[in-house]
Amino acid sequence: MNFKLTASAATLALVAGMAQAASHEGGMFTKGEGPFDWDGLEAFAAEHDYSGQDVTILGPWLAGEQENFQRLLAFFAEATGAKVSYVGSDSMEQQIVIDAEAGSAPNLAVFPQPGLAANMAERGFLAPLEDDTAEFIASNYAAGQSWVDLGTYANENGEENLYGFFFNANVKSLVWYIPENFEDFGYEVPETMEELKALTEQMVEDGETPWCIGLGSGGATGWPATDWVEDLMLRTQDPSVYDQWVTNEIPFNDPAVIGAIEEFGWFLEGDRVSGGAEAVASVDFRDSPKGLFDAPPQCMMHRQASFIPSYFPEGTEVGTDADFFYFPAYAEKDLGTPVLGAGTLIGITDDSEATRGLLDFLQTAFANEIMMSQGGFLSPHTGANTEAYASDTLRAQGEILLNATTFRFDGSDLMPGAIGAGSFWTGMVDYAGGKDAAEVAASIQSTWDSIK
Repeated sequence: MNFKLTASAATLALVAGMAQAASHEGGMFTKGEGPFDWDGLEAFAAEHDYSGQDVTILGPWLAGEQENFQRLLAFFAEATGAKVSYVGSDSMEQQIVIDAEAGSAPNLAVFPQPGLAANMAERGFLAPLEDDTAEFIASNYAAGQSWVDLGTYANENGEENLYGFFFNANVKSLVWYIPENFEDFGYEVPETMEELKALTEQMVEDGETPWCIGLGSGGATGWPATDWVEDLMLRTQDPSVYDQWVTNEIPFNDPAVIGAIEEFGWFLEGDRVSGGAEAVASVDFRDSPKGLFDAPPQCMMHRQASFIPSYFPEGTEVGTDADFFYFPAYAEKDLGTPVLGAGTLIGITDDSEATRGLLDFLQTAFANEIMMSQGGFLSPHTGANTEAYASDTLRAQGEILLNATTFRFDGSDLMPGAIGAGSFWTGMVDYAGGKDAAEVAASIQSTWDSIK
């Protein structure tokens, strides 16, 4: 696929129509209005002229996400004179490797997760980012060093550089509940893990079931439990231990990992989970939150990522009918406020002056605010105006991200496929079914040993 032949007609049309834009609520923007850093955009435009230069981008964003990103690219094109073309693909991971090997890669690639970016850097297919980019991220992103570490990889000579710039994140460390149910029983949102566990036990004493948990997901059954374990690793161990775990620098059957698995097991014990521990593997994760909405409720809480409202009953208004709180950390362990999540990162696959200029643009508060205002986008950029978020729900999730002292990517996505999308999944199903945590961890480690 040759990305350098044509500019995107859609992007050029957006540039032409910018002066006639209505309001940002309608998906477009009136210059000078709204909670956006227009002065920052003007300053950027005054310092960057890329007239006659093209920038090509390949990424996984399609449909509405693609349209949102193209609206942002239109501002860059108008400000700098560059022509920008974005191509979205549902097979981006395969296509970017084919293009790089053929010498026809786009200027920028948007990676859904760090693993592929790290592999491409190791093969010499990515260009290092500017020297001051790491400093910018560390200073201007919440938990900034976490994002630097996630984008830093070894090249073909084993030298480590920053190759990935994160743009858009999502949050997994969330607990969903029905405010009316909490009000009826006099329950308060817990702020520490100690309080969450005490609340769980109080609910059982009151004859209520605290948790709905579903691990079912067809051939991917078990993955929701891996998120639980990852979140609990970050709440029981230093982030460096988490990092050693996902690379197998410490074995899967290390006491720290076994302890995190057993922490998950605490939530499965007795009457703490709807249907009992033996039922969670047979409950589809898409169905598991429905117990929150039953009358009387089958459960009071459900831990899941920010996407789960897609499976709430039709017409549910998040923030009113259902809401969420941060899956809290232990006060006694003094590990800050870690957040588990995921996100997309951008790397340079064919370098140019305008390409680096676009990456500079994406670092501005303005660029983040425009994306925040269109929905489906969370930013750890501390300089971006949170009033730009499209909804109170996104704003609240964005604030969880901004309050993070540590951010870590979904661990199973960073592990080899045979582990993160294999034995870790099945091992957690076995554990929920009653198998010993140490035995499960040893089995997963044996799989890791077999692929080394």
